[in-house]
Amino acid sequence: MLPRIFDLLRADSVVTALLGTSPMRCYRHGAAPQNVAAPYVTEFVVTAQPANDLSGLPPVDTCRLQVSCWSVNAGTGATGINAIASAVRAAIEARWHIDDVRDMGQDAETMRFRVDFDVTVFDHSPP
Repeated sequence: MLPRIFDLLRADSVVTALLGTSPMRCYRHGAAPQNVAAPYVTEFVVTAQPANDLSGLPPVDTCRLQVSCWSVNAGTGATGINAIASAVRAAIEARWHIDDVRDMGQDAETMRFRVDFDVTVFDHSPP
């Protein structure tokens, strides 16, 4: 029912080199641990709409995700927001559609830099 964005990212060696593997620093929105080490990624399911079918179960769900990349570094080095966002974007675009990219700048509370992606996923395996 909900896309497995973290499985997609976990399968990409460039992303795991940046975000680690045990554990991989990917969290649902609002679930990142306090003071988590950056860089990391969060995701939020904005909508999940089944394509209802009168003859049976929905054959596909259309989901819209917001994927946020976070870093303490604005630069382009290995932990820079540009490197993180580029790697995550490449992993996502290999399979799904990115509809929007937003440079959110530096968060006033956490002082971390953020880039958001809106991702459309056609999930052909709903429940």
